[in-house]
Amino acid sequence: MGPERATVATAKVRKLLKARFIRECQYPEWISNVVLVKKPNGTWRMCIDFADLNKACPKDNYPLLKIDKLVDTTVGDALLSFMHVFFGYHHIPLCTEDQEKIAFVTDRELHCYKIMPFRLKNVGVTYSV
Repeated sequence: MGPERATVATAKVRKLLKARFIRECQYPEWISNVVLVKKPNGTWRMCIDFADLNKACPKDNYPLLKIDKLVDTTVGDALLSFMHVFFGYHHIPLCTEDQEKIAFVTDRELHCYKIMPFRLKNVGVTYSV
């Protein structure tokens, strides 16, 4: 990680720590790498590469909701509301014993999530239930 990316990663980690979404950890079983991707507007997005962890996790075969049936059930309703759930995953707490399985490393520290992070294999199913 170059100096610019290291600075950005440190700032993003500090923001997650302040929000209490992550915590420092030691000796985790799994460690994922941080990947910084430049957005079209020139800012950076911090992503965590959970590819190896996702390969090791079994797939949850719970069927997702049928969108067409959900839309059909709104026929005749006077009011329809949509919620903005950009940080929706951040409201699902992880079991304490599972937190260190979702660890990531920056150039100086190890951290793990205390809440459900985006990009894990079964997050969509967990969120929709």
